[in-house]
Amino acid sequence: MKKVFVTGATGLLGTNIIIKLLQNGYSVIALVRQKSKYLGEENENLKLIEGNLTSDLSSYLTNIDCIIHIAAETSQNLIRYEDYKKINYDITVNLFSQSEACGVRKFLFVSSANTIGYGSEKQLGNERELQKYPFTESFYAQSKLEAENYLLENHKNTEIIILNPTFMIGAYDTKPSSGKLIFWAWKKKLIFYPKGGKNFVHVEDAANGILNAIEKGRTGEKYLLANENLSYRVFFNKINRITKQNPIMIAIPHRFLSFLGLIGDGLRKLKIKTNLSTANMQALQIRNYYSHQKSVEELGIQYQPIDKAIEDAVQYFMKSNRN
Repeated sequence: MKKVFVTGATGLLGTNIIIKLLQNGYSVIALVRQKSKYLGEENENLKLIEGNLTSDLSSYLTNIDCIIHIAAETSQNLIRYEDYKKINYDITVNLFSQSEACGVRKFLFVSSANTIGYGSEKQLGNERELQKYPFTESFYAQSKLEAENYLLENHKNTEIIILNPTFMIGAYDTKPSSGKLIFWAWKKKLIFYPKGGKNFVHVEDAANGILNAIEKGRTGEKYLLANENLSYRVFFNKINRITKQNPIMIAIPHRFLSFLGLIGDGLRKLKIKTNLSTANMQALQIRNYYSHQKSVEELGIQYQPIDKAIEDAVQYFMKSNRN
């Protein structure tokens, strides 16, 4: 039985990948801050370890075949690059160094699609494209790309595979994280939506992609885990249909978003945390679209419709009384 070490185990993707690993016969050691935060089922092949990523984890990495590093700082309101770097880069480098010292064969790093250059409906972004503005100004995306580059340039005895999921939707979104976009529209009489768009993927498909990458992924390669390219208007209309609501839809002018970005820039100069910034508001105005061709051909992923992802997320939120 192959042994896998997972970080970020209590998040949306972490919970889903652990469920997939156990279903496919893997033995899993998962690092968590609190065992009670893990909402998946108990399993004799799952060992939850309470600890910190800054600690020496080498005692848990002995005889581990693969590390799946998901844990990251993803919030959009931090002011300094160093606040992202110490989690997304420094800890990644430290964990990778420990894995090499312990003889771990594979290191799977879960990054972000925003480290890869996006495209348009006519010319989709793919793994060969370089990062583009506004994500070149995103501290989160910058820190993820820096970690990617370090791993790809410094691995020797350990195989490195980079996974780049797009915007994930699905069950077990406990915070919620990406599920906040569903709450933006769910049970609202008015929906104000940006004119941009993005790529959406069912979190189960992203988890399957990571699972398949353990055996099929090529070392030194990046894989976009991506599915449907949708405008925000189309995405919110899917929520409206699935939840049987009929709100008034109002587009947010680009100029208004840009104005909010400038306000955010000013607040940040005053050391006030805010999700507003020129880069973040610009990201809502563009359509950052991606291709999943490589992950389909090399990892064998069969992507589900985003309607199914929305349905699963809504059902989960209803059961957990999130709305």
